[in-house]
Amino acid sequence: MKKFIAMALAASLLMGTNMASVSADSAVTRLKDISKVQGVRSNQLMGYSLVVGLNGTGDSNKSTETIQSVVNMLRSYGVTISASSLKPKNVAAVMVTATLPPFVREGDTLDVTVSSMGDAKSIQGGTLLQTPLRAGNGNVYAVAQGAVSTGGFMAGNGGSGVQKNFPTVGITPNGAIVERTVEDDLGANGNISLSLAKADFTTAARVAAAVNSQYGNIARAANPGRVDIKIPSYYRGNVVGFVASIEELPIMPDNVAKVVLNERTGTIVMGGNVAVDECAITQGGITIHVEGSTDASQPLPYSYGTTVVTKETDVEATEDKAKTIVLQATANISDIVGALNSVGATPRDIISIIQSMKAAGAIHADVEII
Repeated sequence: MKKFIAMALAASLLMGTNMASVSADSAVTRLKDISKVQGVRSNQLMGYSLVVGLNGTGDSNKSTETIQSVVNMLRSYGVTISASSLKPKNVAAVMVTATLPPFVREGDTLDVTVSSMGDAKSIQGGTLLQTPLRAGNGNVYAVAQGAVSTGGFMAGNGGSGVQKNFPTVGITPNGAIVERTVEDDLGANGNISLSLAKADFTTAARVAAAVNSQYGNIARAANPGRVDIKIPSYYRGNVVGFVASIEELPIMPDNVAKVVLNERTGTIVMGGNVAVDECAITQGGITIHVEGSTDASQPLPYSYGTTVVTKETDVEATEDKAKTIVLQATANISDIVGALNSVGATPRDIISIIQSMKAAGAIHADVEII
């Protein structure tokens, strides 16, 4: 017979003290914490531009993209200049990125990140020139411009200097203005879909059951990662209110049994639903003790001998008596912790024991090593 092992902290498993256990069932959480409404998403924006006004920390003459960009920009303003005569040390070519949140409107502002793409030493104190920001479909959704703040600095000359953070990356707070709205048709067809943060058949079925128990037969689990919901007629004009109401529904998500091992720190975390079959574990080791000593050999009086110093090494090997324990299939977390500590297992030993139990088929869970 099997019994589910409760969750235990790593310190409890390793030291057998301060042990805490909970029910094998997952904690009840809100629906909004394990899912999101499909269509409510952000969009990534990106653009290429120049940062000007740098104090000699911009790109060098080797950055041909910067020189070409400056020439093209000046040409658009009616200024013709030879690329060979241009020294762009006060200019840096940069990539500008931003995230367009859902439901933003024209005129809203966004923060943008400005990153040097040439060999500029710093873009601190520079000004970002007007930059169209495009989405993956090629359309412009925002335009960015403004002063760049790096939050770092670089000082020094020649072979010595000091640097804090990364002065080649900065931000322009509220530097982008939204020019186009991403159309949102949430619930326009009378339906919405929920995407689960972690696809699971049981969790999807529980979500659909929770919604149906509250509003009738309106929800259906289409697959382990999506639940389709038909908006009730009395909520058609208030989709936001309907989504807000179902987000507060209590859900008990289901999880795959898993044991996570961290060999670097000796941390072991066992989740709920971990089942153990009866198995026997033998643990023992060899202790080697090396002790060095120094002896001096003195010559006879009035002889021509010399004192000789010798070093001797005593090596003693002791094999610890192997200890065997038997874990019953009905073992609970207290039994397992006590049994592993009774054989004097170290954190590394316990990790090896759990791996061996998994290889022997005695532990029914995914064992993940990080």
